Amino acid sequence: MTEQNFSSMRTAMVESQLRTSDVDDQRVIAAMAHVAREDFVPAERRAMTYIDRPIPLAGGRSLNPPLVIGRLLKEAQIGEGDRVLLIGAATGYSAALLANLGAQVTAVEEEGGPEISVSGVTVVRGQLNAGAPAGAPYDVLFIDGAVEEVPAALVQQLADGARVVTGIVERGVTRLCGGRMVAGILGLASLTDLEMVVLPGFAAPEKFLF
Repeated sequence: MTEQNFSSMRTAMVESQLRTSDVDDQRVIAAMAHVAREDFVPAERRAMTYIDRPIPLAGGRSLNPPLVIGRLLKEAQIGEGDRVLLIGAATGYSAALLANLGAQVTAVEEEGGPEISVSGVTVVRGQLNAGAPAGAPYDVLFIDGAVEEVPAALVQQLADGARVVTGIVERGVTRLCGGRMVAGILGLASLTDLEMVVLPGFAAPEKFLF
């Protein structure tokens, strides 16, 4: 498949997936129209690059569909110089978009996870739910997938007023959520049901009934 083919598919993705589904932030649209998603997809999967479905990666992980990433970026309201903690960096596509929007990105991915090569992005290998405390405090927590809960270890790495975007798993349904840190407390609101990749390592503790 040629570069021209991918460029045409990228344009179609912007017009048919993003603009029609409440991704109306022009900076986000410009970034997603510019960054070549195919560069972050395994060679054997590149024909799937711009479809609106998760793309399987090695180790049981998957790359979120473009719409999911577009909605997360819109809600994150990234500003120039924002310090962003990206959890679940996968192949680095979201990291590249965040950097394109002017963020200083610390991208966390598991040991042995997909290869990541993004200019200007600091990659940290380790448990996703542990974050990257050495770079704290962060202005934005961007969890690129759905979790059962946002662990305290990540919340503690955020600056007061920090913005948080993530997916939350509730009774098998994934929901896009956004919120802020205020006086050390994270408040999250459900925005819309959205099918997204579920990240490993974020199971909520079991509740015991007496």
